[in-house]
Amino acid sequence: MRRSEFDRAVVDEFGSRGASLVADLALSGAGGLTAREALDAGVAAREVWAALCEEADVPVARRYGVGRMDPRRR
Repeated sequence: MRRSEFDRAVVDEFGSRGASLVADLALSGAGGLTAREALDAGVAAREVWAALCEEADVPVARRYGVGRMDPRRR
């Protein structure tokens, strides 16, 4: 997962409250860091996304593949 995919996934899943979750919610799966702090520290976006989903009780079915752009049509 790229950072842009992470950002898109946050907006898709959490809408307008996504930015505050990324900035303020401490993630136990990321050592107590917020998502922003974890990303800035070099933690992979996929790992941060998983920790954020776990902390926010996002159903497993909505955790994978989220944030990816639709394939281009040829």
